[in-house]
Amino acid sequence: MNVARIACFATCACLLSVAAVAQGVTLPAAERIELDNGVVIVLLEKRDVPLIGLEAVIHGGAVSDPDGRAGMASLLAGLLEKGAGERSAAEFAEAVDSVGGVLSATAGLESITLSGEFLARDEDLMIELLVDMLRSPALSDAEITKLRDRRIDFLRAAKDGDPRHLSPIYGAAFLFAEHPYGTPVNGAEESLARISPADVRGYYRDYFGANRLIVSIAGDIDASTTLEKLTAAFSDWGPATAPFPVVDTPVPVIGRRVLLVDKPGATQSYFWIGNVGVSKHYASRAELDIANTLFGGRFTSMLMDEMRTKAGLTYGAGSSLRRPSKAGSVAIISSTKTETTLEAIDLALELLTKLRDEGVADDMIVSGKNYILGQFPPRFETAEQLATEFAILEAYGLDASYIDDYGDAVASAAGESIRSVINDVYPEPDNLVFAIIGDADQIREQLAKYGPITEMPITDPHFHP
Repeated sequence: MNVARIACFATCACLLSVAAVAQGVTLPAAERIELDNGVVIVLLEKRDVPLIGLEAVIHGGAVSDPDGRAGMASLLAGLLEKGAGERSAAEFAEAVDSVGGVLSATAGLESITLSGEFLARDEDLMIELLVDMLRSPALSDAEITKLRDRRIDFLRAAKDGDPRHLSPIYGAAFLFAEHPYGTPVNGAEESLARISPADVRGYYRDYFGANRLIVSIAGDIDASTTLEKLTAAFSDWGPATAPFPVVDTPVPVIGRRVLLVDKPGATQSYFWIGNVGVSKHYASRAELDIANTLFGGRFTSMLMDEMRTKAGLTYGAGSSLRRPSKAGSVAIISSTKTETTLEAIDLALELLTKLRDEGVADDMIVSGKNYILGQFPPRFETAEQLATEFAILEAYGLDASYIDDYGDAVASAAGESIRSVINDVYPEPDNLVFAIIGDADQIREQLAKYGPITEMPITDPHFHP
């Protein structure tokens, strides 16, 4: 097996002034091991407290959902802790809870992730449970059907009640269309209803395997001993049989188009306005983070200040950056009373124009830097956090410099470079995709000024129009 080293640095304390934080935060030593079958293991000894953090990643996620069965990866992730190995769902939960551990699985756009934290004394149990989840999940008919039906009911309840969290799902579906990034991670009523227990088990057989697995463990461990345990557990695991999903770089939308999701009787309109953005590998990440923090990434942002504090049009407004392995999305997200829908959207567009035309003031840049550099160091304090960060770096093919150089990059970012990034990433107001949930009879005619409208009822059991 091939053993590589991730650079060793001293971890810096949290510093609050830009000048002081220029040193940044750097990662401690970790060891990267690749088994002959493709399993990647990252180990970090951190013995200050008797805890172990775990992050295991299976490449795939929603982008590998079969056609017409969106939500498959997410459904499988939810089932991994519903019985595995010789344990039933109840027995598995009891095994974790009885030692005060935490272990869960979730799916994202491009991966399924297992996260956990255990006392150091329970390392063997943690590895046993991890291996059972990955290599021998129960996937019983009863548990599959129960979880699938519960998720369908949850989506229907969200559409019937407060749909504020659905506008980004409609927005991504409308923006990316048939591209895999338009897949709703948790599925839709229609796609989930198509998934049978046999489908789930078939997906597991095809998409789980050694060549897709990253295991990152940090904490009070002896790295050589932990490596022996993981090697014994995974070295004989075969590869996934399905080809790795190939995702093309999405193309930004030119012009404007509007998706109106009709929710009759709604007293609020929920809107998402955006376009294709950038990837996890975007070179000017520090400048982009500063711009997004000031535009809509914190409570005292431009969007919140103008739309909530001054205009009183909303309780909340923000900007979203979704940065997967290829170009994701950049968007403005908010909600407002039905009767102020046009006013709120117009103001959001004015602020986008102002951001692109004027950039951000120097004093705000200093504030944004201090905010980011105050929030950044606490992300690397615990063993669980470090295990997560090393897994993310490995999953995206990034090295330690992605973390180590970030503080200096933020501290040295200048107004002109930030303005250049703003105009590079944030879409021109004439090139936008709108997804709006609201009472169509009350807002349809007004929305026509933004572009051609595609309309669908919120009761449709899917998110793609």
